[in-house]
Amino acid sequence: MSPRAKEEYFEVLFKRYKDSTRKEKTRIIDECCAVCGYHRKHAIRRLRGFKRFTKLKPKKRGKPVVYNKASIIIPLKQLWLTADLPCSKRPKAILPLWLPKYIEHFGQLTEDIIKTLPVISPATIDRI
Repeated sequence: MSPRAKEEYFEVLFKRYKDSTRKEKTRIIDECCAVCGYHRKHAIRRLRGFKRFTKLKPKKRGKPVVYNKASIIIPLKQLWLTADLPCSKRPKAILPLWLPKYIEHFGQLTEDIIKTLPVISPATIDRI
């Protein structure tokens, strides 16, 4: 029996199973086990609408992402390499001084990046 056929079969059985008595449910489960080759417990879970493995993932908790890593990482890495690989606290202090020179030299930064780079925290620089 194909997976698609099993799904259609369970859809029909579910409607019968839902409105039946206890004895009828036992017969339906026996029939299901014989046709599909499932264990009784698995058949019962499927017929009761058991959705253990199809739960949606919970939403990501915490604050939303503020900095777009793809656009900030290139200028931040170039400034970090130019400053001879210092720890994150030093580039934070260097950024306001070196950013105008970087813009003159490379000149391809958007206004959004120019505003967010000086405001970024040392911990965020470490993570990036």
